[in-house]
Amino acid sequence: MKIKLAFLASLLVLSATAFAQVSTTVKESAKAVGETAKQAGDNTKAAVSSEPDKTIDKTKAAVHKASAKHHAKAAKAAAKNIGKDSDK
Repeated sequence: MKIKLAFLASLLVLSATAFAQVSTTVKESAKAVGETAKQAGDNTKAAVSSEPDKTIDKTKAAVHKASAKHHAKAAKAAAKNIGKDSDK
């Protein structure tokens, strides 16, 4: 969690020079963190549930995990474009 906070803090420092790219990065990072939290909630729910609710919660957790991975990848791609000229 500290790594994520450090990552977000460093992105906020860079926002003065490249707001558009950083804005995208921050949004995608926040979405990834949100999806990870939803995944943890669904996994916890599945641990105390009985069938068929357990299967449903495990499936929801898997969907949240995939979504978080997608948003993290998008944030990483946006972070690579910070400071680059968009005309090229």
